[in-house]
Amino acid sequence: MDGPSGLGSASLVAQRSMAGYGPDMETTDMDREDQTTHFGFRDVPVADKQTLVNDVFRSVARRYDLMNDLMSAGLHRVWKDAMMTALNPPRNDTPFLLLDVAGGTGDIAFRAAKAAGRGFRATVCDINPDMLAVGRERAIKQHLDDRVSFVEGNAETLGFADRSFDAYTIAFGIRNVPRIDAALREAFRVLKPGSRFLCLEFSTVDVPGLDKIYDLFSFKVIPPLGRAVTGDADSYRYLVESIRKFPKPNAFADMIRDAGFARVTWQALSGGIVALHSGWRL
Repeated sequence: MDGPSGLGSASLVAQRSMAGYGPDMETTDMDREDQTTHFGFRDVPVADKQTLVNDVFRSVARRYDLMNDLMSAGLHRVWKDAMMTALNPPRNDTPFLLLDVAGGTGDIAFRAAKAAGRGFRATVCDINPDMLAVGRERAIKQHLDDRVSFVEGNAETLGFADRSFDAYTIAFGIRNVPRIDAALREAFRVLKPGSRFLCLEFSTVDVPGLDKIYDLFSFKVIPPLGRAVTGDADSYRYLVESIRKFPKPNAFADMIRDAGFARVTWQALSGGIVALHSGWRL
């Protein structure tokens, strides 16, 4: 909880994660020890997935942004620009609080801060301290540490008060959450009425021929590239596999609606390689 002071109510509530915020922690079917989920193409106990995901991002944290450029040939910047266009933060002094979840290295928050006016503040919430450490360093280098704070936290049990934020973003992170439905409910809870949920995530290629090329590149090129750049092929093999296990766009849109959001839409980008999902808390 060592983000810079003076970042508004978002940073204050971030320090109150033990004050009773977050969902009711009563046992549900999803909490049973025999419940499983996927970790790439493997089935694992739900309780084990977060530790496995943490190990992946701990391994690749320092080269994460470089690998994004290499894996996408720079296209991730175009996709994130599309998210910024949808977010459209105010460019004047109007107060605007953004929560960027699973945003460890700060890329989305920095983009939003640079596009917004002086009333903008962002809180980056990530469960992985190694990714957050990279983000804090980048914030200082970019002179954005007075507008962007970093908080360690779990997307399924956010340590923020109800109706705290003007927008919630998550980019290429929600497929790594063990209980996606819980994370979506938390997103709805912490947003103010009239605020927007935006999720950028890999999707299903819908262009004939491109799907075969994309699969070949994903499975034959990305893991060896990960080994060469980060020394870790297995983590990138998991990331490729996790994309194939993520719900189809229509199914994920239904999950967003089930969490309480209205006016739910999604837009395929780059032939369906990525989808930008949107929903509103009304």
